Amino acid sequence: MSQTVPAVVAVDEQDDVDVDLDRWQSLAVAAFIDQGITAGECNLLFVDEATIRQLNFEHRDKDTPTDVLSFPLDGPDASEADDLIGDIVVCATIAAANAPEHEGQGHHRGTLDDELALLVVHGVLHLLGHDHEIDEEAELMEALEQTLLQAHHR
Repeated sequence: MSQTVPAVVAVDEQDDVDVDLDRWQSLAVAAFIDQGITAGECNLLFVDEATIRQLNFEHRDKDTPTDVLSFPLDGPDASEADDLIGDIVVCATIAAANAPEHEGQGHHRGTLDDELALLVVHGVLHLLGHDHEIDEEAELMEALEQTLLQAHHR
């Protein structure tokens, strides 16, 4: 039997911030479906600063913690239930620190809730091949983020 929605496995591997795994798992699933992904599996991991710093160094050669990292596996073409889409790794403590800086950007109210929603959607879009290295790509990605957040957050 074929899968009709992507599977998002959410895991909280940190103790600093309370994370509602069901909520963020549901948001990631909704964002994938909205973007046409109806199968595959994604891991959504919430980690501490030391873990994300190590991952950022290992994979991006940047020795600093960051808020979110995405690791696409099979990319946006996942078409079978056993395809791995990739991993999204979020640092909730960095998200909490950054949240006030984003107040007023789109629908962001400067809350941790809004920041985590933004990071989950941002991670999903990276797994689907979107990027923000050049201005045109950044504008498209930001517009998609706002569309997905308006449709599926709150």
